[in-house]
Amino acid sequence: MNRKEIIGLRRQPQLLAAGVYVLLLICWLLPFVSVEGTTMNGFALAKSLAEGGSLLGGLYPLGAGLAVLLAVCGAFLAARPSVKGVRVWTVIGAVEFAALVIVMFATKGVLDQSGLLPQAFLVKNFSVGYWLALVVALVGLYCAMEATKVSAGYIVLSVMSVIWLFPILWILLTSLRGEGGYYVGYFIPKTFTLDNYFKLFQEGSAIPFGKWWLNTFLVASVSCVLNTLIVLMTSYVLSRHRFSGRTLLMKAMMVIGMFPGFMSMIAVYNILKGMGIGQSLGALVLVNVASSAMGYYICKGFMDTVPRALDEAALLDGATHFKIFYQIMIPMAKPIIIYQLMSAFLGPWGDYIFPSLLLGDKQSSYTVALGLKWLTDTQRIETYYTQFAAGAVMVSIPIVVLFCILQRYYVEGMSGAVKG
Repeated sequence: MNRKEIIGLRRQPQLLAAGVYVLLLICWLLPFVSVEGTTMNGFALAKSLAEGGSLLGGLYPLGAGLAVLLAVCGAFLAARPSVKGVRVWTVIGAVEFAALVIVMFATKGVLDQSGLLPQAFLVKNFSVGYWLALVVALVGLYCAMEATKVSAGYIVLSVMSVIWLFPILWILLTSLRGEGGYYVGYFIPKTFTLDNYFKLFQEGSAIPFGKWWLNTFLVASVSCVLNTLIVLMTSYVLSRHRFSGRTLLMKAMMVIGMFPGFMSMIAVYNILKGMGIGQSLGALVLVNVASSAMGYYICKGFMDTVPRALDEAALLDGATHFKIFYQIMIPMAKPIIIYQLMSAFLGPWGDYIFPSLLLGDKQSSYTVALGLKWLTDTQRIETYYTQFAAGAVMVSIPIVVLFCILQRYYVEGMSGAVKG
């Protein structure tokens, strides 16, 4: 390592990081858990759990040992900076932060089995020592990454990924849980089973999930096709033709499209009821398709990138505008068509607000979103919560598979629209 690199390292926040890790050590001396007047610091808790011989309890001594190690490493690296040493420092900081996160999820099972506390442990029973240690570990990891010139944005992305994936993992594990009931005080099920999935499709079951799924697929598919056709035709006309009032029409459609749909929901419901098609799947399709033309701007932006010379050459050869649309524009607009199809399918597939207003108590016409909400009503949630979780997983699988298959076209469609 040359002098320039050493000077560069000294300018990094190493002294701050060393102080952070010393503070991390102090955090274990502060109140770590507190339940009904029983308070224990991190080291006392680690000692008690280690004496109990629990395998998961070993996480606490591990966390305490890492805190000491990090404090020593921080002080040493601040005195004698080196690129290799700071990289090791970063790895240890990441391990410490991960260990504290694991402690959060493992604590309840360990403490409830140990009998050290007077009642069942909840996350809210973590005291100032734990939360301060978690924040300090994150700050120390940030300082270490700054010293190694690694983007600290990875920390933000990692934390966001955990936050985003946690509910998904919770639903997946709940759908495989053999124990019934709505609320349980543990994260990982005690027994695993696939019965929750089988019960959704059993004959004579009180849960007509197959019917709900077919209703949703029918509404989403028909709405998707009609919506896409209307949007493509509207986008083509606005992109390729110039007529009086065109600019005013586009502005009006864009402004009206900015208003949330629920503002007109009651009026639309009364109109459909007056037409005699209330509580029907056809009414859902009609509502989904009726205002689809106002979503023209993304497809139009893509079509604006297609050279007009192609249209002019086709017109000279005797082609009509309709032929230009389906023989030239449609093949070239494949990415944006895939994007529009997926967007138009996802809306009705997961819609809950309008079906709940329109369909009311007609359970035979329920969509999946409405049916799953029915399972979580107060009088049914204790009995059907695990089936609800299994249904939520079943609903998401087709969307995930479809997106994985068409992801390349979806991204191309979005990039083309931005370009336009």
